[in-house]
Amino acid sequence: MKKLWAPWRIDYIRSKKDKGCIFCDKPEMEDRSGLILFRAKNSFTLMNLYPYTNGHLMVAPFRHIDSFGGINQAERLEILEQIDLSIDALSNVLNPDGFNIGANLGESAGAGIKDHIHFHVVPRWKGDTNFMPVLGNTKVMVEGLEDSWEELKPLFEGEKHV
Repeated sequence: MKKLWAPWRIDYIRSKKDKGCIFCDKPEMEDRSGLILFRAKNSFTLMNLYPYTNGHLMVAPFRHIDSFGGINQAERLEILEQIDLSIDALSNVLNPDGFNIGANLGESAGAGIKDHIHFHVVPRWKGDTNFMPVLGNTKVMVEGLEDSWEELKPLFEGEKHV
C-alpha cells in the first residue's frame, strides 16, 4: 500500500463539524487562517481547503446567495475580475498549462456547498489526470496549502483592485 502525506487534513478530521456556511464564516477569519487571498467590496477569493489540484481557488460573493441569478451586477463584475486576477497569480506561481473555471450549481451538479454560490479556478497541467487518480484512487499534492498561500498572497496584494 502506498501512502501520501497530507498533514493539513488532520485538523479537519479532528475538528467539530459546523453546520454553518463556510463562505459566510471564512470572511470572519483572519486571511491566513481562512486561506483568504483577496477581499473586494462584494466578494472574496480563497484557497480550497480540500483542492482538486494545487492552487485550486474559489471566488464567492460575501452575500449568502444560492443562485447565479441572485448575483447583482457589482458582484458579477468583482467575481470576474477576481477570476482574472486568480489566473494571473496562479500562472506566475504554478505555471499551469490551462485552467478549469466554473461553478457547480445544485447538489446533482456536484456542489458540495449548494446554498452559497461560488466559482472554482483550478489550474491544470498536461498529464495531471494520470494513473494515480484513475487506478490508485489517489491525488498527488506537491505543495502544502500554507506554502501555496505564502506564494500567492503577495500577488493578490500587489495591484490595485476593485
